[in-house]
Amino acid sequence: MFPLNIRIGFFLAVRALRRASLWTTGLIIFVMVLTFLNLVVISGILVGLLQGAVDAVRTEYTSDVIVSTLSDKSYIENSPNIIAIAASLPDVEGLTARYAEASRLEAGYQTRKASDKPNIANAYVIGIDPREEDAVTGIAADIIEGEFLAPGDYDKIVLGNYLLDQYIPIDTPGLATLDNVGVGSKIRVHVGDVTREVTVKGILKSKVDEIALRAFMVDSQFRSIIGRNDGNVDEIAIKVEEGVDPRDVRDALLLRGVGEEAKVQTFEDAQPQAFKDIIATFNMLGAMFSSIGLVVASITIFIVIFVNALTRRKFIGILKGIGINGRAIEISYVFQSIFYAVIGSAVGLALVYGFLVPYFVANPIDFPFSDGILVAPLEQTFFRVGLLVTSTIIAGYIPAWMIIRKNTLDSILGRN
Repeated sequence: MFPLNIRIGFFLAVRALRRASLWTTGLIIFVMVLTFLNLVVISGILVGLLQGAVDAVRTEYTSDVIVSTLSDKSYIENSPNIIAIAASLPDVEGLTARYAEASRLEAGYQTRKASDKPNIANAYVIGIDPREEDAVTGIAADIIEGEFLAPGDYDKIVLGNYLLDQYIPIDTPGLATLDNVGVGSKIRVHVGDVTREVTVKGILKSKVDEIALRAFMVDSQFRSIIGRNDGNVDEIAIKVEEGVDPRDVRDALLLRGVGEEAKVQTFEDAQPQAFKDIIATFNMLGAMFSSIGLVVASITIFIVIFVNALTRRKFIGILKGIGINGRAIEISYVFQSIFYAVIGSAVGLALVYGFLVPYFVANPIDFPFSDGILVAPLEQTFFRVGLLVTSTIIAGYIPAWMIIRKNTLDSILGRN
């Protein structure tokens, strides 16, 4: 009997949908679309808020793989050999080697009186090859004033925006910034016992702290300032070919013994654990908020199906009276529920992947610490589609079962 009930239920569902009001059908589908978007978009935006920060760090700082100094060392020993090994890997598109040294920046010393407070800021000064750095991280695009460094620049420096008072309008305890400094200003760089006067060539604005709190000089000059002419650097950021898993490059470097002289991490490995915990928390919050929408949609379907079955109670009684199995009638309402959920989900999928995801990629939300995007992994999205369809089926079946279980004669005569 079950296959027969399925066929009869499908026939009755198709007939009911054809005769249903277009406004009612459209409204139910609209509710399904909103529920689907609620399930996907809320958690996607919450996670995307932090994912935008993760992507920015990967793009502008660590790239795909970052090789850094061991905790008990001052720099990466045997750096030239490590750079040669990394450059020889077939999956590596490019790399940039950086010198990094804690420094003190000083401005306004030309006119400062003995009683004046020093205009200083502490920063890591980074020695880079401008062409290689821009090829890997593209930070030249973050210049908001002046110009980025060129290979031949001498006594020139580019400052991150968090080092300048005009870009941090509030007083932040523990963070000293330079006042009245802009493009063309002369400042002093103090590295250990060495002091060098340089000219500010450009200002970088970034939401990545490792960029915004740093200053950049050409490596050929910076080597002489820090007295390191052996080619040993402090960081090596490696960009892999498109489609290549960064873990493959990391493992290839470790296999060649690089891990004995440096810390080798993918961009994910380099994320602080607190950052990963926040992403997991936002995922949980998004799921909680989305579940409310799922409950609302289920209640809506329940009410619609219940009212529909109640108004058609006499018709249902007649169907049962002429020999139609009650199971077949229940199945017809299940098919109607599946129709609403599937069509609503299909429209929602088209909106998310055809419009919303590309839109947020092109126009990220400007949060103070990241450019937020919409994160909607396919496997998670289809899982939510399954949840929506399942809850809708249950919400459609229960009211139909409640009406159909009534006595056939009472249903035909309209008695309670």
